Amino acid sequence: MTSVLLNITIAFIMSFLGIMLYRSHMMSSLLCLEGMMLSLFILSITIMLNYHYILAFSAPLILLVFAACEAAVGLALLVMISNTYGIDYVQNLNLLQC
Repeated sequence: MTSVLLNITIAFIMSFLGIMLYRSHMMSSLLCLEGMMLSLFILSITIMLNYHYILAFSAPLILLVFAACEAAVGLALLVMISNTYGIDYVQNLNLLQC
C-alpha cells in the first residue's frame, strides 16, 4: 500500500471516528460524513487510475453525485432544525412530535 492510499484510508477512519465521537452537533456530523465521502471518492479514483479500470470510471462520479445530494439534504435539514429549535444539538431533538 502506497503512502497516498494509506493517508486516504487514515482520513476515512478519522472521519468515521469523528462521527462516532462528535455526534451531538449536527453540523460536525455532516462535516465528518462529507469527509468520509470525499475520501472514498479520492480512494476510488486513485485505485482506478493505478489498476486501469476503464469500465468503472463512472462509479466515482456517481459517488460524487450522491455526496452532493447528501450534503444538500443535510444542510436543508440543518437549516430547518436550527430555525425550528434554535440549536443544532441532535440529542435535544424530539423527532416523535409533529
